[in-house]
Amino acid sequence: MPTAVSTTGAPAAVGPYSQGVSTGDEPGSLIFVSGQVPLDPSTGTLVDGDVAAQAQRVLTNVGAVLEAAGLGYGDVVKTTVLLADIADFAAVNEVYARFFTGPVLPARAAFAVAALPLGARVEIEAVAQRP
Repeated sequence: MPTAVSTTGAPAAVGPYSQGVSTGDEPGSLIFVSGQVPLDPSTGTLVDGDVAAQAQRVLTNVGAVLEAAGLGYGDVVKTTVLLADIADFAAVNEVYARFFTGPVLPARAAFAVAALPLGARVEIEAVAQRP
């Protein structure tokens, strides 16, 4: 039975969805982390700074949801990166590479989109697997 994953370490959902959903507690179960935008969970506002600062906050938020599920970045098997401007790809990659460092990196897709919620420049969702 799926269960919600939630934490105060990441911003509350800005719509009718869960921060994350777990398919179970047994090995091989999946955790789906909803797309995170660069909101500071303590203020609920978009972080100041360039796309690198936004990517840092986004990935920190992803990590908080993973931690609430008892997992970490090394358990992530797939990510999707959404960019308001594809020209930000290299800058986001630099930040992303600091969070995902294991011998097996997650599969990933990256897309440029017309716009992101709240004027964000980057949004990232993740799928993790329990070891």
